[in-house]
Amino acid sequence: MSVLTRRRVVIGVGALAALVLAVIGGTYLYINVISDDAPAPLALETSPPPASGGDTDLDGTWTVAGGSEAGYRVDEVLNGQDNTVVGRTSDVTGQVTVADGEATEGEITVDMTTITTDSGSRDGQFRGPIMQTDEFPTSTFTLTSPVPLDGLDDGGPISVTATGDLTVRDVTHSIEVDLDVQRSGDGVQVAGSGEIQFADFDVDPPNLGFVRVEGHGTVEFLLTLARS
Repeated sequence: MSVLTRRRVVIGVGALAALVLAVIGGTYLYINVISDDAPAPLALETSPPPASGGDTDLDGTWTVAGGSEAGYRVDEVLNGQDNTVVGRTSDVTGQVTVADGEATEGEITVDMTTITTDSGSRDGQFRGPIMQTDEFPTSTFTLTSPVPLDGLDDGGPISVTATGDLTVRDVTHSIEVDLDVQRSGDGVQVAGSGEIQFADFDVDPPNLGFVRVEGHGTVEFLLTLARS
């Protein structure tokens, strides 16, 4: 090998190494400097107003009101570096029925077409090949077992576990959701989250080489419930 050829090889290897370092450095800069930190999990307000009017009877139907949010949290590997993605929407509807101190019925529906993250291109992938929201615009959680609300008539907060059917892309799977519940004025706040495996809903997490999404994630929500 001539001196000129060796020099070209060295330059080529050096250029490749510089490109790799630039990609890694750019990814680090994007994740840690340019992009915002992933939002904290949805949680109850820390100092809610007490139940108004002395009304502590919870029996009846409660409707999802303004201020409610729902979405997902998932980990991805972007050019070899860990990143957390959070998508949310305020387009949440539904009702919960309480009888004899238990939540006996409940159904919460989320508009998947309006879930957004900090990246428009990622949202396009989410609505398109991943979730196919043109065909499956909503996801629904339906309570399948009563949830005791002992202590909530005193204001709370209380922590309970709810079991229900989650329907995503017309596929239904039973999941458990951890809930924190408290009274807030004349309403009720519910913060919840549950782990899911994407394969249970026939969802293929993206794997594009430079970005790979983990095969599991978290659904999370914060509901403000108003008496119907």
